[in-house]
Amino acid sequence: MTAHHNSGRKLPVVYLVDDEEVVRDALGWLLRSRRLLSEGFGSAEAFEAMLDARPDQARDWPDAPSCLLLDVRMPGMSGLALFERLLQRGLCGGLDQGVVQPPLLPVIFLTGHGDVPTAVAAVKRGAFDFVEKPFSDNGLVDRIEQALALSGQAIEARQQRGQMAQRVAELTEREREVMQLVIQALPNKLIADQLHISVRTVEVHRARVFEKMNVKSAVELTNLLREL
Repeated sequence: MTAHHNSGRKLPVVYLVDDEEVVRDALGWLLRSRRLLSEGFGSAEAFEAMLDARPDQARDWPDAPSCLLLDVRMPGMSGLALFERLLQRGLCGGLDQGVVQPPLLPVIFLTGHGDVPTAVAAVKRGAFDFVEKPFSDNGLVDRIEQALALSGQAIEARQQRGQMAQRVAELTEREREVMQLVIQALPNKLIADQLHISVRTVEVHRARVFEKMNVKSAVELTNLLREL
């Protein structure tokens, strides 16, 4: 089953990557019974091919809250190897410029008993969780719903960063120069001296920067740019 629209709002999707069709079918049925959409893949390669086939190379993907249920052991590329590739794509959170980023695509590993130590290590690397087979239906769905909520937050944060970057891009070169000095907490007189313009001109540019960036103070502007 594929997703996606309900009154213009995209619905959450759970991706299932497991080489056992019976497992994918059972999980798909479980998710449908909880009114969750899912999409199954029989291998890690098939899931990665889906990402590569997207026109934007998955740069802006996912655009709806998403979660990946990933089997650890599969023929060909293992679940762990796929997870490493997703980390490299920036889909599974991790550190970015020293800041912990929430995952756009939280990964829940499905493991056998012998894979638990490996799954624990994956969680330490940024996986959302692991569930040992056989699993509790209610427990698994609870974790999936938590993962989808986290993904939704990450997507919203990405959209806000994109909007802020667009606002900065729409500033004139002079406005960006003034903005850089404003966030250094320089008074208008010093900004005017550094840019060899009048204080009145600085005031005009400063007001335009605040208006375009939709902020009311230098502190608010600084905090906003820190999130970029």
